[in-house]
Amino acid sequence: MQHNPQPLPSRRVFASLLTAGAGMAALAACTPNNTIPSPVAANAASEVPSASATPSVATPSAATTEPAPVEPAPSSDVPASTAPSHSVAPQHSLTDPASPWVVVNKHRPLAPQDFVPADLVQPRVRLAVSGEASLLNSTTAAAAEKMFGAAAAEGVIMTLASGYRSYSTQVTTYNGYVASTGQAAADRASARPGHSEHQTGWSFDIGDGAGACSFQPCFAEQPAAVWAKANAHKFGFVVRYPWMFHDTTGYFHESWHLRYIGVEAATDMATRGIATLEEYFGLEAAPDYL
Repeated sequence: MQHNPQPLPSRRVFASLLTAGAGMAALAACTPNNTIPSPVAANAASEVPSASATPSVATPSAATTEPAPVEPAPSSDVPASTAPSHSVAPQHSLTDPASPWVVVNKHRPLAPQDFVPADLVQPRVRLAVSGEASLLNSTTAAAAEKMFGAAAAEGVIMTLASGYRSYSTQVTTYNGYVASTGQAAADRASARPGHSEHQTGWSFDIGDGAGACSFQPCFAEQPAAVWAKANAHKFGFVVRYPWMFHDTTGYFHESWHLRYIGVEAATDMATRGIATLEEYFGLEAAPDYL
């Protein structure tokens, strides 16, 4: 197992500077695995600024929530009167964190917010992290092993750069930002607890085997990102935060952040040219926190 990489400059702060100078930049939506960031340096993820301010989040009780079985989503998840014509009728719940189709964004926190996957495992792939960040739920782990193997067979080496992130880790990280930079800056630099896909075990960040451009806009040009964009759907993954869809997803482009939804759905999205889960399931855009 490899050691954790050295902390990088805050991805959200870095991207904010690019945006100010160039009008558009890819911001990072993933937060650090096990460190409290500072305003200057942190292995951090970034998000679009929140439209409102809330107090820093207190750590919840230590109780672990057992995931409920996957079940059909309530009809209210996709109102017939507002769903785009290209949306699909959900086969799995869009709200249950144990469902491969759960949609987590700035309008849709996890319920319960301190959800813990029941089946976390460490996939047999090349790791760039250790501890909880090296874990995924068992379904995502199995699919990741197949995808990493297929990429390696074509000469592309991927690393698992950040996997599962617990609610308590997110609380510590987010509150560290609030204490050091204030609420508004915290919402630009870190996901609010209970609003991170990483907590579900269905998402992870990839790195390139050469180690170049980790969590930076230039990662989109690295072999691992190029290969994943073209092939990830064959293994059930989508690039969750695609280029120029931040007004829908609430996050700027993250070429490294992959989300498992199953081969059938991921391939359907790719075939039909649908870029976001919000569009695919007929949900409202979530550019800012409610």
